Amino acid sequence: MSLKQTPYLVSVVLLVALGFVACGEPPQRGTPGAPPQLAATTGVAADPVNIAHRGASAYAPEHTLAAYALAIEMGADYVEQDLQLTSDGVLVCLHDTTLNRTTNVEEVFPDRATEVEIRGEMRQVWRVSEFTLEEIKMLDAGSWFSEEFAGARVPTFQEAIDLVRGKAGMYPETKAPEEYEALGFTMEEELVRVFVANGLDTHEGQAATPIYVQSFSPESLKRLHSIAGDTYRLIQLIGGSQKALLNEQGLADVASYATGVGPAIQLLVDDPSLGYAARSHGLELHPYTVSATRLPEGYADVGAYIRYLFDDLRATGVFTDNPDLFPRH
Repeated sequence: MSLKQTPYLVSVVLLVALGFVACGEPPQRGTPGAPPQLAATTGVAADPVNIAHRGASAYAPEHTLAAYALAIEMGADYVEQDLQLTSDGVLVCLHDTTLNRTTNVEEVFPDRATEVEIRGEMRQVWRVSEFTLEEIKMLDAGSWFSEEFAGARVPTFQEAIDLVRGKAGMYPETKAPEEYEALGFTMEEELVRVFVANGLDTHEGQAATPIYVQSFSPESLKRLHSIAGDTYRLIQLIGGSQKALLNEQGLADVASYATGVGPAIQLLVDDPSLGYAARSHGLELHPYTVSATRLPEGYADVGAYIRYLFDDLRATGVFTDNPDLFPRH
């Protein structure tokens, strides 16, 4: 049986159909929805956290309500939402700045493409920022993954909050904030506005629905810190080209505005001392991404690999496509 054909798929469809958003109970994992306990000596999470990468994206189409609901059912502590902005300024959950990979936009709006040069070749793309929310809601965001999810829609961030709140934490990412700023949008201000409108800027709100905000953009996180202070825990994502952020000076700078770092796993594997360095600065360490289909040689299962990240590389949380396989002590 393939990963896409688990019994979970039946249950998640039923959960959504029966009003899981309004009345579902979270899985029992200590205190439901509570923020992780902090270690007294380091200020970082004492209990490793299970972060559902784009939802339960190994089993359902990424960034759909079905993927988010399934992640909660599987026991995720946090559900990730990548954020984009529509042409009318609404935050939607989508990894790419374009719609063509995960929707049928080419069929619905064949004449709305933009020609761009990608690696020396001219290609057609359909940018999120060039469509209204009403237009994006016309698109099928599930069929590319499986016909079982035909008709799934791109959710707004508000819809994600309505589903996840009180059942797990939220882990949004500001994607391509500089691109949206060039179009006249300030993604960080809109994100904070939505949080405030939902009472998620308060201790009570985050006790039930704890929040991390992540970004590859230091400027985006610094702006969030300037707007909201320490209201939200901020995670500086670090790709291969940003490795300098993991040296002593880089980590000291990150610690001035963020509570943690989220490096690509390979950076830690190549240099295990980086995890220790991050922890010595009091930073949480949330590497990305573990997937059952992309395990490194020598690891037979997701649980064993995640335990290695925690025990040997000092991770305090991990992004995974398979939140059901997260090891619990």
